[in-house]
Amino acid sequence: MLMNMKELLRVAQKEKFAVGAYNIGSAELLKTALEECEANNAPIILAIHPSELEYLTDEFIEYVKERAMKTHVPAVIHLDHGATKEQIMRAIRCGFTSVMIDASHCSFEENIRVTKEIVELARPLNISVEAEFGTIGNLGESYEGGASEIIYTDPVKAKELVEKTGIDTLAVAIGTSHGLYPKWMTPKLNLELLKEIREQVGIPLVLHGGSANPDDEIAESVKLGICKINISSDIKSVFFKRVRETLKENEKLMEPHEIFSSAIMEAKKVVKHKLELFNCIDKAKLY
Repeated sequence: MLMNMKELLRVAQKEKFAVGAYNIGSAELLKTALEECEANNAPIILAIHPSELEYLTDEFIEYVKERAMKTHVPAVIHLDHGATKEQIMRAIRCGFTSVMIDASHCSFEENIRVTKEIVELARPLNISVEAEFGTIGNLGESYEGGASEIIYTDPVKAKELVEKTGIDTLAVAIGTSHGLYPKWMTPKLNLELLKEIREQVGIPLVLHGGSANPDDEIAESVKLGICKINISSDIKSVFFKRVRETLKENEKLMEPHEIFSSAIMEAKKVVKHKLELFNCIDKAKLY
């Protein structure tokens, strides 16, 4: 059941759950996320970063669209962290139903200008637009962007950006980072700031860098208005750890199903755990 982000998150916002946006940079990661969401009757966002799209090729998106249209759960195909108009246009031509334009590193005025231009391109095509205000951290292992220093979202300016651009969803900076946190670092979400943003902004809010944050904070953020949570590193780390173990156990393996099957099973456990945190299990019945 393929739809756009606005349609998907309208229900999530009303019913107070969040939908996971899982980066599917390979057929195996697509299989992992989609099959586990199908097994739990949970809606899904299939997120693809421009660097992942470059690797996968436009033709792979035809397969993604086919799976999304035939699955019984609501699904969105989303461009994650589009940085240029050219990247956005490529995603639109491929058939993505949602795009993110990340102009968070620009000045506030430039963020508004760039984002508004993308909204004017996408809206007539029924494609949703996500923007970001504030900066997400980057722990040095992620292709998804971010900054060395987190700049928290200003609630009042966030409201202004939403009103002047007409975006459908807003990614907010409340203390997360892309990538996995080192053992000595304890991530901390500014939930009081999230409450203030929620009071000012009426559209669905997005949390990037959702891997490795404390479960109780993630669950609380959903109760406070987060409707979409991006998950990448948590799944990939478990998946490829198991791949390495499998090849170490038998270095002669060459068949993909022999190498990847146990990794997919382990990574599906992570997806199931996220679905529980997001209060997303069995929510496909609401659509």
